[in-house]
Amino acid sequence: MSSQFGLQPAIVVLKEGTDTTQGTGQLLTNIKSCVTLGDIVKSTLGPRGMDKMIVKGGNATVSNDGATILELLDVVHPAARCLVDISKSQDSEIGDGTTSVCVIAASLLKQAAPLVEEGVHPRLIVRAYKKALNICVDRIRQVEMKEYPDSHAHMKKLASTAMNSKLIAPCKEQFSEMVVNAVEALDKNENCLDMSMLGVKKVLGGALQDSFLVQGVAFKKTFTYAGYEQQKKLLNDPKILLLNFELEWSAEKDKAEIHLSDPEKFKSIVEAEYAIIYGKLDKIKASGATLVFSNKSIGDLATQYFADAGIFSAGRVADDDMKRIQMATNARIITAVSDIGAEVLGSCRLFEEKQVGAERFNFLTGFDKVNVATVILRGGAEQFIAESERSLHDAIMVVRRAFKNPSVIAGAGSIEMQLSQLLSRFAKTIPGKEQVLIEAFATALEVIPKALADNAGFDSTDILNQMRAKHAKAIRSDEVCWYGVDINNDCTTIDAFANNIWEPSNIRVNALRSATEAACIVLLVDQTFNLPSDSQNVNEQKSERDKMKKKLDAAGLKPSVGSDGKPGPALARQMGAAAKRLK
Repeated sequence: MSSQFGLQPAIVVLKEGTDTTQGTGQLLTNIKSCVTLGDIVKSTLGPRGMDKMIVKGGNATVSNDGATILELLDVVHPAARCLVDISKSQDSEIGDGTTSVCVIAASLLKQAAPLVEEGVHPRLIVRAYKKALNICVDRIRQVEMKEYPDSHAHMKKLASTAMNSKLIAPCKEQFSEMVVNAVEALDKNENCLDMSMLGVKKVLGGALQDSFLVQGVAFKKTFTYAGYEQQKKLLNDPKILLLNFELEWSAEKDKAEIHLSDPEKFKSIVEAEYAIIYGKLDKIKASGATLVFSNKSIGDLATQYFADAGIFSAGRVADDDMKRIQMATNARIITAVSDIGAEVLGSCRLFEEKQVGAERFNFLTGFDKVNVATVILRGGAEQFIAESERSLHDAIMVVRRAFKNPSVIAGAGSIEMQLSQLLSRFAKTIPGKEQVLIEAFATALEVIPKALADNAGFDSTDILNQMRAKHAKAIRSDEVCWYGVDINNDCTTIDAFANNIWEPSNIRVNALRSATEAACIVLLVDQTFNLPSDSQNVNEQKSERDKMKKKLDAAGLKPSVGSDGKPGPALARQMGAAAKRLK
């Protein structure tokens, strides 16, 4: 009957409370959210970028690292989360370029917004963007430098470039040397460039220049008991034993009780406890170990015993430090004294305990087979040291990546302008809409040199015009131009390659790919479904039950609905009787 009059029954597919948005309006909203996020981090880009202070739970974090800022901001918009994800991915894979990838993605979407408003199908934009990306990647592979005479000096330049925009930039010469030496040490291992073998320890107090590199394992002195003062703090060629069990009186964990009929037997129980722990200590001493570390507690009795035996001991050593000691010294972590033997002992050439600022540190150096390194960071404030650690991590990751793929390009926004002019020239050879879309990609790339100039306080319009002219001339002549933004002089450009502003080519390739992929994902979303949360469903059901109860009370029907929102047995009978009367 309904089909005769053209009426269609309502079909409910989605859960009640689901919010649905679609069409051009929701796409532009998604684009706007991404552009807003890009604008937030854009001011942190480059050597003259500003810092952001994020206060969370009363703790303040000061940083200009893109991945750190985006992670702490707790971005909730689903489209903007794409930019957060690609920034974190760039940080984990490459280490640098976390801000650039977010800014480029936002710029690509910003250029796409007016095209979407004019009715250009998002699929056409995505197709053109991917074509432009392939051209950019091919160009980078074509102009990257793959050979260089001095590997160490080359790596230092890459580390210095990664530090230019960081808090440790004033000390980049010192830190670039430390970073390269540390990664070079790891490069000599069979398990090449295992970053777990590189530790960073923070010591509050002193200046940043007081930081130093240890070619070995270093960690803060652990909690100790009486007797520690008598232990030797300097050991040559020590035999190292690593434990994974306690060496102290152990309390009963299950509230055990012992009932004694003869009080004299209490002495035998105590003596048995002493016999157990002394048995462990005697076996450790007999093994020939002179250096004992445990990730569990080493009590006062064991500490005094080791002091009398000329053995140094430390308990509650952090797991990551224990792992590094194990890998460097070729020792084995044992879980029982019965496992002690010559094959489980490790060795190094020197152990010593020294003062670093207000802290005592244990140092193990001189390993035969495996190289490890530790960076001791100094600083006057916790926030300062934390940001220095993040900056150091980025530089380490860049150098590590360069060891695996040593190809480099110039920075200072030169490669982005070079690619932009290349795409602009290519776009002129294409007919139809695609020409405009390729040109949009080219314009989006100029956001990097523009942000570098703006953040330095310079006239970006004048600088970009100079760069466009030089790069366009080079493209016409089939030459390579590396002129970029000179952050030290206003209204001038600089040959970035000649001035050693280098970065691994993989940073730019990965950033362009990730940014383009994120922009395409956002552009291809044509509908958004916002599902109600479980707590929202519970509240709505409770509200419906309350409304039903009020209606029943007003009608004189006292029986209430069940906990599942359905009528109870008594109410069901009354409703059935009412239905019969209606018939």
